[in-house]
Amino acid sequence: MLKEKVEKLLKEAFEERSDLFLVDFKMGAGNEIKVIIDGDDGVKLSDCMFFSRAVEHNLDREEYDFSIEVLSAGASSPLSFPRQFIKNVGRDLQIVDREKRTETGLLKGANEEGVTITWKTREPKPIGKGKVTVEKEWTLKYEDIKQAKVVIKFN
Repeated sequence: MLKEKVEKLLKEAFEERSDLFLVDFKMGAGNEIKVIIDGDDGVKLSDCMFFSRAVEHNLDREEYDFSIEVLSAGASSPLSFPRQFIKNVGRDLQIVDREKRTETGLLKGANEEGVTITWKTREPKPIGKGKVTVEKEWTLKYEDIKQAKVVIKFN
């Protein structure tokens, strides 16, 4: 009963804030509510507060004993939804596919069907000795991605 009420309140809040979207929602033992959100332009503390209040202020504490935690999807969290990939175009990603192939490259493009990454690698020359730098490209559908994470660089 409580879970359905919380889902309804979150749905209404996301209708009001279409720039944000739900990444994960869990109800734990003892009515521990955990909501993870992301946004097309990132997530601010005030966004987390908005969703926390949207739920907390519309539930009766006399009727339900609960706790709520609203978090933003962390920088090291795996990407799960097309909107997350689209907002990260131009950043480096590490992608692992269903066959366990792993590549790290620049996210060149993302749409509702899949993504394309590019990277440079050194390969033996076709003729003669030595190596040459070549640019590789990998396009795959979302259903073929096992895990994708933004590569965080510290300069």
